[in-house]
Amino acid sequence: MDGLDRAAVDRAEAKDFSLGGKPMRPRDAATLILLDRSGDEVRVLMGRRHRKHAFMPGRFVFPGGRTDPADGRIPVAAGLHPEEERRLIGTGSRATPARARAVAMSAIRETYEEAGLLIGEKGPFSTTAKDWQGFADNGVRPSLSGLRYIARAITPPGRVRRFDTRFLAAWRDDVAVELPDGGPTHELEELMWLPIPRARETEVPLITRTILDDLEQRLGSDPELRPGAPVPFYSMRYNRFERKLI
Repeated sequence: MDGLDRAAVDRAEAKDFSLGGKPMRPRDAATLILLDRSGDEVRVLMGRRHRKHAFMPGRFVFPGGRTDPADGRIPVAAGLHPEEERRLIGTGSRATPARARAVAMSAIRETYEEAGLLIGEKGPFSTTAKDWQGFADNGVRPSLSGLRYIARAITPPGRVRRFDTRFLAAWRDDVAVELPDGGPTHELEELMWLPIPRARETEVPLITRTILDDLEQRLGSDPELRPGAPVPFYSMRYNRFERKLI
């Protein structure tokens, strides 16, 4: 994207961030940042949202979407690392292991639905949950053990949609099956693996570019993404964009 196009994206995002509106409770959501280190540099999986979407139309994003509490009841081959689970649970009246598990599982489900990538271990798997039949059909048992918590961001007030999104990461090695025709929903177009600097130059939302910066810095000091590291939390407080570590 050239400088003029990128500036236009930044102005549109800034305008969105400044909008007022009736307070609406953000919905839990999860995003998965898939990383590929097979070459000389780490690449991330990005896809373009369809331009008819109400939320972030036409932007390049990571696979992800709304959390369904039922996702937390799906059996897994392995659960979250204890340190990752502790941070993902967080604090507050709604902070529970069940909620954290559902958030993490929704990231895996959305990555299958949007990108056709099934994270887990090869082996027999059965479920009556319709959204998880693809794992049963392809003999993949979902696994959370490789997921790492990267960031959290709450959509500011005034947006068409508001989400409390946890950004998780996994390596491409954690993918048990890659479906050649992509995921069943086809919500993401132009799926591509991009080096992090190149991903920042695509038509991405401001928060995505910010988290790519955070990810690049973390990989610089922690190439293996060890569990338990503090993560940045982005939100609006008193009409100001705030970043703190949690």
